[in-house]
Amino acid sequence: MAGLSNVVILVIVVLLILLLVWRSVRIVGQQTVFIVERFGRFHRALGPGLNIIFPFIDRVKKKLDLRTQQVTVPRQEVITKDNVNIKIETVFFYTVIDAQQATYNIQNFVQGIQNITASNIRQVVGHMELDETLSGRDRISFELRQSLDEVTETWGVRIDRVEVIDIHPPTEIQASMEKQMKAEREKRANILQAEGERQSAILRAEGEKQSTILRAEAEKEANIRRAEGVKQAIVLEATGRAEGIRLVASGERNRIEMLAAAGLDEQVLAFQSFEALSNMAQGPASTIFIPADAVNVLANMGAISKVFQATKNSGESL
Repeated sequence: MAGLSNVVILVIVVLLILLLVWRSVRIVGQQTVFIVERFGRFHRALGPGLNIIFPFIDRVKKKLDLRTQQVTVPRQEVITKDNVNIKIETVFFYTVIDAQQATYNIQNFVQGIQNITASNIRQVVGHMELDETLSGRDRISFELRQSLDEVTETWGVRIDRVEVIDIHPPTEIQASMEKQMKAEREKRANILQAEGERQSAILRAEGEKQSTILRAEAEKEANIRRAEGVKQAIVLEATGRAEGIRLVASGERNRIEMLAAAGLDEQVLAFQSFEALSNMAQGPASTIFIPADAVNVLANMGAISKVFQATKNSGESL
């Protein structure tokens, strides 16, 4: 019996030791904090890793996650400035930055944030009309975060972000908005179509204008080129005539110089002039214009006859 009693006592002692070890050892995970109280007062905060506490003296009051947490605020019914009853769903993200304040300054900071969010949604949306509410989610989120930051600063909690998930207007408002949106889309489509037609007409008119200008420019260029061609032809023709006259004059001058060099007297020249007049008379023209100088030739007809006579006599004598 004594041996059995010793075994029981030994087992009890071992169990007590195991219980003391189990109560004194605390393993804290990463990004987690344990709040430890000693005799009901805050003692310390246990960080990640292996921690030792005094059993039955110290106790873990609360375990806090230091990671960013997401909490959805239940759908809230609010009334806008223009008396439209809408429902808004929001979500906020928070991070515990002071575990002691988050434990002792408020009993449940998540519930407190939800209540403040719901209250401020009514206040913010109450100063906005329906259209402003539907298009002003960023404004609602910004004002909600500002109001939460002012309160949660003493709770050891930082509000990282507040988002408006959805806004539900009444069914009849939704139907009216759908009709308005459809009419607006049709209006934009008509405007775009009209704008397209206007641009097309402008482009066609611009094209016709450019075509007319190009045709006029082409016609102008053609006229200029034709005029240049006529001018060049006239210049070339006049140049040719001038050159011909110059050549004739030069030839005549050379002939006269050659005759003068041959020592011909006036009687021979008069005879040649008479021959020239005779040849002209044999031509098809019925009218002959005789230059003033030819009058001298006719006046010297007597001299010409004497030349003929002299020539004849010389021939007979031969």
